Amino acid sequence: MGILGKIFTWWDGATIGTSLYSWRKGKAVGRDDAGNSYYESSDGKRRWVIYNGSNDASRISPEWHGWLHGTHDGNPESYLPPVRGFEAPAIPNLTGTDHAYRPSGAIERGGRRARATGDYEAWSPDAS
Repeated sequence: MGILGKIFTWWDGATIGTSLYSWRKGKAVGRDDAGNSYYESSDGKRRWVIYNGSNDASRISPEWHGWLHGTHDGNPESYLPPVRGFEAPAIPNLTGTDHAYRPSGAIERGGRRARATGDYEAWSPDAS
């Protein structure tokens, strides 16, 4: 996307303004498995994330989400137990992608659904 993309767009990574602010006033706290970088202001009042790729809040792990909102202090790796075998990795929001859920009546699946009992019948002013 180039330099103009970095200046004017926010949806695919950090803008130049955010990058400069993070460099000047932010303190890097850590990175998650997705490559997102987490920062905190020098006075500790603000916390933010710079996404590795598209800006989608569902790409933040629950541990870092708690840290961003002030639920936890310190790096999440310092206070959380190790991941257990039965825990599945987080799945990002699939809305708008080819993997999004589409019910049988969705336009992307043909737009037809099976008729159900008690289906709606439109009102007609001629019928009394």
